Amino acid sequence: MLFFPLFTLLMADAGLSTAELTTLLMIWGGVAFALEVPSGAWADTFSRRRLLASGAVLRGIGFAVWFLWPAYPGFAIGFVLWGVRSAISSGTKEALLYDELTALGAESRYTALAGRAATVAMLTMLAASALAAPAFAFGGYGLIAALSVLACLGSAAAALALPERPRVRPVRENGGVGAYLGNLRAGITEVRTDRRVWHAVLIAAAVPSLSALDEYGPLLVRDLGVSTAGVPLVIAALIAAMALGSMLAERWRATPAAVGATIAAAGVALAVGAGAGRVWGLVPIAVCFGLLQLTRVLAEASLQHTMSGHTRATVLSVSGFGAELGALGVYAAFGAGSLWLPIAPLAALCAVPIVLVGVLAHRWLPAPAAPGGAAAEAA
Repeated sequence: MLFFPLFTLLMADAGLSTAELTTLLMIWGGVAFALEVPSGAWADTFSRRRLLASGAVLRGIGFAVWFLWPAYPGFAIGFVLWGVRSAISSGTKEALLYDELTALGAESRYTALAGRAATVAMLTMLAASALAAPAFAFGGYGLIAALSVLACLGSAAAALALPERPRVRPVRENGGVGAYLGNLRAGITEVRTDRRVWHAVLIAAAVPSLSALDEYGPLLVRDLGVSTAGVPLVIAALIAAMALGSMLAERWRATPAAVGATIAAAGVALAVGAGAGRVWGLVPIAVCFGLLQLTRVLAEASLQHTMSGHTRATVLSVSGFGAELGALGVYAAFGAGSLWLPIAPLAALCAVPIVLVGVLAHRWLPAPAAPGGAAAEAA
């Protein structure tokens, strides 16, 4: 999506303030927040690939609305549609991948394949960000919007082409609403009653919630002295760092101590980079983004191996619900803080909760399970 490095700038150029942009991000997060857990039960009850395809189409419609109606109401509609897409895809694709691997008896490969998938996603974002600068110079926001809509349609087609075998655990026999409510209750009950799952959910939610900082990435880059035309190229470099983080996931030590230390190191790097107030600060900021992406993959994989798997998408959506709640907190903090501080100092302050999450990950993250452990529990 070529819109990725430029959509906040589109809204700023349309006359929106940082506070107004923050309210839009909160609408986006609020919709995803409200639908996160219910949509997880949808994914445990209905076709996961069709849900993924529907979400991609909705996001494409939202991008078209942004260009056709570049004002606060139009932006809000686009974010509502994107929020729906975020909710119905969060946990769905991860559950689909894990259950496909379980059907093959290869669930121990989940961390490696999830990391590789995230790497591919980051590399395509890198390519899109690199292309955004010449595309914007050639066709402005109109060409950016058109290519982003086409990318969404391509995503929908790819989702429909995915395999979807029978689940490890079939849905409830009574079907329909009864099956949906049964899956919803079972998933929430597992999170509430199993301490290991609850702790894994908290860490898997906390890391991506703090990664909500990347929504302010273009503004942060420009605040550190980069011109608007150069912002997409810098964002491409940040995405490259995140791709490297995903690539390292299958080789990184996944012990609680190692993951906790890596998260804390990301916070320190952010404090150094954003606190510098100069262009060179983008280097440690890139390190921060890469480490957060690495630990995001590791924390989510730890949750996958810890849960029973009976209602996998629902449990993952509970984690997603926590991530959306945390992201709303980040948006609120940035919106309020922007009344007194520039973007760079605000970003530097985010280092504090990141380090605290690192400490909690050391204490709470479950130790790596033995290969096949989750499947054995599910059986």
